Amino acid sequence: MQNLIRKATELEIPQTVKMMIYGQAGFGKTTLALSAPDPLLLDFDGGVKRVNLSHLEGIDTVQVSAWTDVQQVLQEDLSRYRSIVVDTVGKMMDFIISYKCSSRQPQLRDWGGINAEFTWLTRQLSGLNKHVVFVAHRDTRKEGDDTVFIPALREKSYNSIVTELDLLGYMEMRLENGRQLRTITFDPTSRNDGKNTCSLPAQMEVPAILTGDGRPTAKNDFLKTRVIDPYLGMLREKLEEKRAYDAVMADIAEQLELATDAPSLNDFISQIDGFRHVGSSKQAAARMVAAHARKLGLQLNKATKRYEPANAA
Repeated sequence: MQNLIRKATELEIPQTVKMMIYGQAGFGKTTLALSAPDPLLLDFDGGVKRVNLSHLEGIDTVQVSAWTDVQQVLQEDLSRYRSIVVDTVGKMMDFIISYKCSSRQPQLRDWGGINAEFTWLTRQLSGLNKHVVFVAHRDTRKEGDDTVFIPALREKSYNSIVTELDLLGYMEMRLENGRQLRTITFDPTSRNDGKNTCSLPAQMEVPAILTGDGRPTAKNDFLKTRVIDPYLGMLREKLEEKRAYDAVMADIAEQLELATDAPSLNDFISQIDGFRHVGSSKQAAARMVAAHARKLGLQLNKATKRYEPANAA
């Protein structure tokens, strides 16, 4: 029977990122979202009309009028896109609610199906091997005397949505040394929700890439170069560790099969430290040795720490 329990080095490593960026209106969230690599924009609330035309060059858009539009577009050939931008996720949830409940208000029994439809979307996109960037407006939550900034989502869907994300970033604008700065943080703080699974800097400045009269001054690639590429770099490091782990485990398994009796198994054990172990490979090798010993009818002598035939005196 297949062993379903996995150590850290045995896990399958995803190659895409699911994130959400949220903040006040007019701060350039959609433009920032479109800085993901090769995006397709699913425009649920007409935000595309507020994006500078220079940032829409080469970018395709679906102007969503019903949830069935999304279901249809996911059946099309999306191979040329590396990212899907959902703008905004709050409006998208409204489309899902209309699809599931028609014109009536959702009731408690509806929320399981509503949230399941969102989960279906994220898994469909993940199955297509796409990055997913959700855009959301800012809302607030009271925690005692404190006010915490959160994505503007219905309470009954908030946790199920955030759980699906790798990164949750809060974007804001502030004055520093007489200069207006746009910043984003993925760290959760006492004043904002966040999710930072790859040790991104606590706060990053989002550069202005337009002149005052709307001319571009730089490529719109912040999410690609400052967020997604570092995230994928971290995943690649994990993948390389996994490959090294798989290689040493394959070597161990091959050598272990050569042990056909107690002397050869004990000789194998004496050499087990000589393998180039990665992560938990030594512990996994010990489990393999124990299983192989049982197959050979051997048992461990606890006094000598050596294997011997199970029927030995």
